[in-house]
Amino acid sequence: MWQNAIFEEMIFMPSRDKIIVALDVPDLAAGAKLVDQLFPYVGMFKVGLEFYTAAGPAAISMVKERGGKVFADLKLHDIPNTVAGAARALVRLGVDMLNVHAAGGRAMLQAAAAAVREEASALGRPASLLIAVTVLTSLDGEALRHEVGIEREVEEQVVRWAGLAQESGLDGVVASPREIGAIRAACGPEFVIVTPGVRPAGADRGDQRRVMTPVQALQHGASYLVIGRPITAAPDPVAAARAIAAEMEGAREGI
Repeated sequence: MWQNAIFEEMIFMPSRDKIIVALDVPDLAAGAKLVDQLFPYVGMFKVGLEFYTAAGPAAISMVKERGGKVFADLKLHDIPNTVAGAARALVRLGVDMLNVHAAGGRAMLQAAAAAVREEASALGRPASLLIAVTVLTSLDGEALRHEVGIEREVEEQVVRWAGLAQESGLDGVVASPREIGAIRAACGPEFVIVTPGVRPAGADRGDQRRVMTPVQALQHGASYLVIGRPITAAPDPVAAARAIAAEMEGAREGI
């Protein structure tokens, strides 16, 4: 778990630093253009499957070379030894946050947590944040039951996986805004909750089903917000990012 000093830093960080911009782009040039535009108006950049598959480790290096922080959103899910090796490799690349899938089970989660901390210690660095994916925000209750075969309600399954992640030594989870309150109640105030499915009021939901506005997610207790197309596809991405951060900052006074 986070040390108290790090937790306090997260609580009091400016709202812009709670924004993670999703670099869901097809090549390195497109990613570099967005980072050049948006750094330092946002706190972190998400390198996901599309971008990492297209550009490889260079996607991470590009962001780090420009001074940005990286969330490696690769959702590692394999046998424990394989996931541990991949986690070590990502720590060596300098990522600030990475994730695994909670469905991989306790042994996999524990192996990933040990690998991250051991590799960071060997390198003399603070450990990267390690979080677990719960139920994808593209799924609702009907899809979870009839397509995936999990009979629990979405919130119940999310909380179950969040508890498993916490017990296994992870720092937090990825979960939709709709489950933030239940996770906070189950896992406490220091548990990190990274929240995709965030859309400003009036924005297109795209393929997300369980969504909230940035202000709503922050008020419910999100630690970080992953925001993609509302910023990256905006006519002026910088203006969009700054407007969202300003709206979030104004809402914090009431939290």
